[in-house]
Amino acid sequence: MTDSLHRTYKVSIVGAGNVGSTLAQRVAEKNLADVVLFDIVTGRPQGIALDLMEAAGMEGHSRQLAGTNDYVDTADSDLIVITAGLPRKPGMTRDDLLKTNAQIVRDAALGAIAHSPNALIIVVTNPLDVMTYVAWQATQIPTHQVMGMAGILDSARFQTFIALELGISPQAVNAMVLGSHGDLMVPLPAYSTVSGIPITELMDPPTIDRLIERTCNGGAEIVGLLQTGGAYYAPASSVCLMVETILLNQPRILPVTAYLQGEYGLSDLFLGMPTRLGRAGIEKIYELTLTHSEKEALSLSAQKVRENIERVMAFL
Repeated sequence: MTDSLHRTYKVSIVGAGNVGSTLAQRVAEKNLADVVLFDIVTGRPQGIALDLMEAAGMEGHSRQLAGTNDYVDTADSDLIVITAGLPRKPGMTRDDLLKTNAQIVRDAALGAIAHSPNALIIVVTNPLDVMTYVAWQATQIPTHQVMGMAGILDSARFQTFIALELGISPQAVNAMVLGSHGDLMVPLPAYSTVSGIPITELMDPPTIDRLIERTCNGGAEIVGLLQTGGAYYAPASSVCLMVETILLNQPRILPVTAYLQGEYGLSDLFLGMPTRLGRAGIEKIYELTLTHSEKEALSLSAQKVRENIERVMAFL
């Protein structure tokens, strides 16, 4: 990416389902980049893109949106966001999607990066930590250019539940969740604050434990309510925050699924970590001081991700 004052950025979104189409809307209406929406279903991305373009005048932006079934049209993208894959259904875990979505993500990463070799890749498809590893292995691009969205979404859910519990604005809350995107995620109460005050000073342990449990099951709660699919508004907003951070060159410390090379005693896997996210992608991983139980929880989370990586790489 260059820093030209008049640079027009291009974001390609692979998968025109609910998350992908909502993300296209967010990116365009925030005036961040032109958007190409790719899908294997003929007509679907074209129809969504045209619908969004017809709203541009009313929404006050002049971004170009295009739909396609050919990766050639995604050429020279600055960012590639992979949302393609099967969503969860009631009773399914994210890990149930492992084999099917691994092949989808592998093909999507290879198809897109072939025409945009310098792009950053953001993976959204579940099970997210494993799918991020699959995308990296398929493309063999530098690890700082490949990342997963999950930690921002998990932290946003924790943030929401804290705000609801205390009856305050979510904007006053900063939450931090590490680990895998699943039941074994690791919310960090001491690093989750309200106007700088740790929530451990504002709530008793049973209340915090209840909010942590709801956060860990946040995706499943929505799947159970919807019955026909999973969450997409908050996931799209989570990805859009990453897109904004990168394209506007406004580095932030965010929980992002990143490749570990010894941090927290873990290596050769992608896991949710506090990172400095910026124009180059993952610019730094921060090692926080964790309690003994948090360290154990993070290790358990990593162990499950590693087991699934071994499973998926065996049949790819």
